[in-house]
Amino acid sequence: MLKAQLILGGARSGKSRRALALANDAGSSPVFVATAEAEDNEMAERIVRHKAERGSEWSTLEAPLDLVPALGAAARQGDVCLIDCLTLWLSNLMHQDRDIEAETAKLCDALLNPQIPVILVSNEVGLGLVPDTPLGRAFRDAQGRLNQTVARACDRVEFVAAGLSITLKD
Repeated sequence: MLKAQLILGGARSGKSRRALALANDAGSSPVFVATAEAEDNEMAERIVRHKAERGSEWSTLEAPLDLVPALGAAARQGDVCLIDCLTLWLSNLMHQDRDIEAETAKLCDALLNPQIPVILVSNEVGLGLVPDTPLGRAFRDAQGRLNQTVARACDRVEFVAAGLSITLKD
């Protein structure tokens, strides 16, 4: 059994659907670690819709910032953990002016020997246009570094486009 898998892709690429399928295949008591926060009505509706789509067998933990403690809690509650998504986690870290490199290092250390299999979802944001603002460029660069670092810590990495998965690392 794989310890940690990273599923990358663009917005609406099918990466979350792929990660859900992998988690459903990996265990009977999956735990969803959500990094999104319902800061407006549209996001609140998305969260409700996604939770309903997962089904009743899923437990949900909200961890917009502290993923390592959430991994421990997930291991106490279930037999596989899905973190969706690292992109929102990064945005939350930046918004709170947290040390991204230190938080990433803590996460990667935890991924080396997790108590249960972990599947992580992250956006690949570096394939489009160069952002026209300093903050946009800083975010794109930080996301690229985060994805590279987490990919090194994972046993398997997939890229999803148009709902189709390509294995990058196995």
